[in-house]
Amino acid sequence: MNTDRMFAGPTELERRASLHAALSELARLRIVDALAVGDVAPSELAAMLDMPSNLLAHHLRILESARLITRTRSEGDKRRSYLRLVPATLDALTPPPLRSAERLLFVCTANSTRSQLAAALWRHVSPLPAVSAGTHPAERIHPGAIAAAERHRLPLRRVRPRAIADVQADNDLVITVCDVAHEELRERADLHWSVADPVRVGTAAAFDRAHDELARRVNDLAPRLRPAS
Repeated sequence: MNTDRMFAGPTELERRASLHAALSELARLRIVDALAVGDVAPSELAAMLDMPSNLLAHHLRILESARLITRTRSEGDKRRSYLRLVPATLDALTPPPLRSAERLLFVCTANSTRSQLAAALWRHVSPLPAVSAGTHPAERIHPGAIAAAERHRLPLRRVRPRAIADVQADNDLVITVCDVAHEELRERADLHWSVADPVRVGTAAAFDRAHDELARRVNDLAPRLRPAS
């Protein structure tokens, strides 16, 4: 699996780790929640949280060290300060975007069900192009996949399954949606989604489960990918 395209560098990971460490204590989470909608003086915060001032000071030092909060001096009483969240700091807790992609290639063994559904679901939520292929393509899209797409009102292109060698381009982000295909491709896949083969079960419920699992994963990934310039 090509991990170079998937993970943040050490500096970004260290920053996220420091934020998680600072927020790993219940009291500090309560402080951050209290500051989420407005600025509060330390004395007000101590009263709000029913927390001794010395304990509050300890937690504030940790949050300030992690650059989660900052203080501003009151324009009225100069002896008074107000605590506030550093803008957008909590955004760093969200996993970073993956590297930009020109096109997604979803792969399963037969290119008859899971990869076809995944590509259709992707086209429904993202402007990034998506295609599908198989390591051993079948003769046609499985009728169960067509029926599942119709039940979920998903536009599914009625195309003949194709081999990965006939479809893959150099800059494709390759996502295997089948364990067998992933183990065949090994280092050629960038991401893997282990989705159970509904054809083995053959029921409408099995195809619906595959659709729902793929939809969840597509919706999770789409906000994390940006188009290549």
